[in-house]
Amino acid sequence: MKVTFEELSKIQRSMADILSKEKMRVLVCAGTGCVANGSLKVYERIKELVKEKGLYVDVDLLKEDEKEHGIAVTKSGCHGFCEMGPLVRIEPEGYLYTKVTIDDVYDIVEETLVKGEVVERLIYKDPITNHTYKREDEIPFYAGQERVALVNCGRIDPEDIREYIAHDGYKAIAQVVTSMTPEEVCKKISESGLRGRGGGGFPAGRKWEFARVAPGDIKYVVCNGDEGDPGAFMDRSVMEGDPHKVVEGMMIAAFAIGAQEGYIYVRAEYPLAVARLRKAIKDAKAMGILGERIFGGDFSFDIHIKEGAGAFVCGEETALLASIEGKRGMPKPKPPFPANSGLWGKPTIINNVETLANVPAIILQGFEWFKAMGTQGSPGTKTFALTGQVVNTGLIEVPMGRKLREIVFDIGGGIRDGKEFKAVQIGGPSGGCLTAEHLDVTLDYESLITAGAMVGSGGLVVMDEDTCIIEVARFFMNFAQNESCGKCVLCREGTKRMLEILEKIVAGRGVIEDLEMLEEIAVTVKDGSLCGLGKTAPNPVLTTLKYFKDEYLAHVVEKRCPAHVCQAFKVYRIDPEKCKGCSLCARGCPVNAISGKVKQPFVIDETKCIGCGACMATCKFGAVKEVWK
Repeated sequence: MKVTFEELSKIQRSMADILSKEKMRVLVCAGTGCVANGSLKVYERIKELVKEKGLYVDVDLLKEDEKEHGIAVTKSGCHGFCEMGPLVRIEPEGYLYTKVTIDDVYDIVEETLVKGEVVERLIYKDPITNHTYKREDEIPFYAGQERVALVNCGRIDPEDIREYIAHDGYKAIAQVVTSMTPEEVCKKISESGLRGRGGGGFPAGRKWEFARVAPGDIKYVVCNGDEGDPGAFMDRSVMEGDPHKVVEGMMIAAFAIGAQEGYIYVRAEYPLAVARLRKAIKDAKAMGILGERIFGGDFSFDIHIKEGAGAFVCGEETALLASIEGKRGMPKPKPPFPANSGLWGKPTIINNVETLANVPAIILQGFEWFKAMGTQGSPGTKTFALTGQVVNTGLIEVPMGRKLREIVFDIGGGIRDGKEFKAVQIGGPSGGCLTAEHLDVTLDYESLITAGAMVGSGGLVVMDEDTCIIEVARFFMNFAQNESCGKCVLCREGTKRMLEILEKIVAGRGVIEDLEMLEEIAVTVKDGSLCGLGKTAPNPVLTTLKYFKDEYLAHVVEKRCPAHVCQAFKVYRIDPEKCKGCSLCARGCPVNAISGKVKQPFVIDETKCIGCGACMATCKFGAVKEVWK
């Protein structure tokens, strides 16, 4: 089956008309987070009860000329509001039910689907103001967003190609193939100012143009879905919730540079994303949208999926290409750049998932529309995974240039339990740690680099007053050291040495000279490493040294952890008023750090104590207390 532009338009009109006639539509979030919390059981139970009442409608059995339909029950991709999952959205009212369990299904069906009334206990309630919101778009978490890459996530069934087509799906590639030249496509992407959303921020149109003019009949497009940052799940959600958009973005890129084949490199830890991408590719081929002579023209393109083994370094372009070729994922010096010599030595462009997900909308709505969002140097929107000690965690998309304060306190709802904001780690292990002084910094490429951080892939980990900054730096350095491929000495040995120093500090054995050595090594690793992993691995160390020097000094000079996190700075003491002199604590101490006489208060020698807590566990009178230095 081959589809022409006119036939695609007919399918779109037909499916859009069918969907518009549904009396109601129930969208149950089937993103990874909600699935883990039981959303599929909720989905099956809703469908079961709706069928029992004779209200269920199957989209496959609907006809355009029917005037009245019943209730459609379908799965959707990630809605983004992960803190409140499992989520159930009711159309056309736009109601959003949060933390839905299988026990809530009966009320949803009876009250909302039958009577048209809201189940009040399931709608979102602001934990600070106690204000309730019935509609999804009224909730502050959603109201502050503007979605482009995520526009379909949570709104359509990601496994039904017809629903994607009904929402202008594959219209952009049809327009490109039938009415544009490769030069015009590259120019349009360049004029939009779209920059790579994977971390580097390189102009996408310029990269495409390099590959377009590169000599060679065989060229490749690679989608980088190797999302390895701790706390990041932006690309996963797009691949799960709108896989056809990723496919279409790749097709447009392929047309622009003259590629015949493409690879989606996605980590094997994303099985749901892999499954939905495979189905999207299969369905697009079956409809004739993907494959030979697309839309009746000369353009042919095919897509393969390569599952990665979860190596963080494979997020780097040349390491990713080596992995696709079946080699060990290790970076290579550049030049030559992949646009000239990439996969199997052929011109190749590599864009991450979110970058490609922006492309169809730019083609359809124009580069002026895209540039109207964001800032002059960083146009468009950016997705962020908002996690940590913030009230509303989840996936968000906002125009570039939004202030960090708006993200944390407006969309995120502020810090949990009324505690103080301390810092935010932005950009994952490659990013930096920003303080309360940076709450008014704008989230764009230039501003964040000036502050010592970077947009990165978009992870935002919010920390409160109870977070130890040195432990945060140690955590990210441990991650970077484990993920280093070991090819270059500076990264392999430098990250190891920095980790050793940080571990020494949190263990209470740090000295003032360690801070100077730590900074010196960090700068050297940053300047001399071969690839992006090594060059950015020191960022968490450098930014925490810069903005939290007093906390480092507290650890190495005053021998205390201000956040009361590092166990080495915790001691145990016996309250003489409560001690009965039973000697249980002394008998249970593995290092003989407790002394005293029976029926008299015992004493702990802090120089011998290893902080195991055995004394506290054995004391029956509550005389042993934890004390922070």
